[in-house]
Order: sequence, then C-alpha cells, then structure tokens
Amino acid sequence: MSINQGASVVIENHVIQSVHLKILVKVDCYLPPVLAVVELILLLINDGQDLVTMQFDQILNELQDDISPLFCVGLHCSADRKMEYGTAAASDYKGRGAKAGLYTKFVMEELLPYLRKTYQVMSFKEKSFAGFSLGGLSAMDIVWSNPKEFINAGIFSGSFWWRDKDQAAADFDEDIDRIMHRLVRSGEYYPWLKFFFEVGTLDETADRNNNGIIDAIDDTLGLIAELEKKGYANGAIQYLELEDGRHDVPTWARAFPTYLKWAWGRVAH
Repeated sequence: MSINQGASVVIENHVIQSVHLKILVKVDCYLPPVLAVVELILLLINDGQDLVTMQFDQILNELQDDISPLFCVGLHCSADRKMEYGTAAASDYKGRGAKAGLYTKFVMEELLPYLRKTYQVMSFKEKSFAGFSLGGLSAMDIVWSNPKEFINAGIFSGSFWWRDKDQAAADFDEDIDRIMHRLVRSGEYYPWLKFFFEVGTLDETADRNNNGIIDAIDDTLGLIAELEKKGYANGAIQYLELEDGRHDVPTWARAFPTYLKWAWGRVAH
C-alpha cells in the first residue's frame, strides 16, 4: 500500500488530545511522495514549530535522491515547554522538566498509537528521535530510556548542561550533577543505538571552567565521552561542530541535512 504519490513531500497537520499532558498537542506529519507502509521509517522531532520556520519540507525535497524515504513528525512544543522537555528521571535544580515523564508517556502511549492508527501502520521499520536545544535533551532522554524502540537520536545544540545542582554551589561537580551524563553512565549498552550531535562555536559564550571552550561544546563532548566509555565506538557517534554556528533555527537547518544523510543516506544502505 502506498499513498501521497507525487513529486514533493506532503504535509498533514494534526491535533492530538493528550490524556497524560491534559493539553492539545499539534503535530505536523511530513510524508514522503511514496509512503511504503511496509518499510516506513519514522523520525520524531521535538520543537516541530521550528521545522516550519526552516521550511523542512524543502530540505526533504532536496534530499529525495540522497536519503531513504522518511516519515517525519514534528511535535510542536506547548507553552509549558520547560516543564515537558527534560529528563524523565529527574528535574533540574530549578524544578524544570517536572512533566518530562508525562511527555514521554504521551510520545510512547499516545502519539505512536495515533500515528499507527491514522496511517494504518502495524509497526514501523525503525524509529528515531531528534530535537533542538532543550528539545534535543528530551529526544536524547527518550531514546536512551527506550532503547528497544529507537535506533538513533539526532541532537542539535542539546541542553546537556541540564543539572540538578546550581553550578554556583560550592559542591557543584559537573561529572556528578549533569543529569544526562549520569543517566548514560548508569545505563546499559545497546549496540544498535547511534547518536548524532551538532554544536555551533557561537552556541553560547559561557565557559564555567575557564578552559577556553564554551559550555555547549564541553557538555556535548563530555556526553560523547560517557557514551564511548559505555562501548559506543566512532561509527555509532557523529559529531558536527559548525564554525560560527549559533543557537538558532538557521544553524540547525544548515546541520539537519548532514544528520539525515549520515543516518539514512542511500550509500549507507
């Protein structure tokens, strides 16, 4: 079975009533010109409103000959973004991310069944999750916490500073207090998982340890180091550092094709 046959990506907009979050969640589905249900590859993307800004459908159209057909779903953030995005296992030191567990339940128990029912898909060939900034942290956390459901995480300017202690505290220890790093350290090794990380050299200006490297890069490289200790080799991790890249949609739009070609490039398959 195939639908939406044509030359370009088709965008379909949906609104889902979430029982867990008690809100309406807007999602945009980017359907490939030929949607082969038996081989449907699903990519979920947090902060789906940013995909509209970056004209994501045009990015997909330009890459049609270079990557496998993807069914991409952009999840628009809500007004409670700082509570819904984060790490489900723990809130940060200001209590942000307190609804991250509920957001994970929305994705796993409401969104995925909705997509399967709406598009008549019994199961997806594979699933991945991507996101920007705090949405990137959320995507990483959901993939890491549900390794049997996903094959990769695509993180752009990920908020890996996420910590449960104020860095101004006298006993702050980044190796202990950065939450995502700790979750990776205490987790298991799943050989099929892969990870893509993008950071811009102008992502921020903060340098808490005064080593001449901005925290955004330090925190991402630190997380990569934890993944490598866990057993993930170079082939499972792709790091893209963009010179003059910023913490903004144009930078993420510039980096997204690299992620798509790395994960689903036709040569690789």
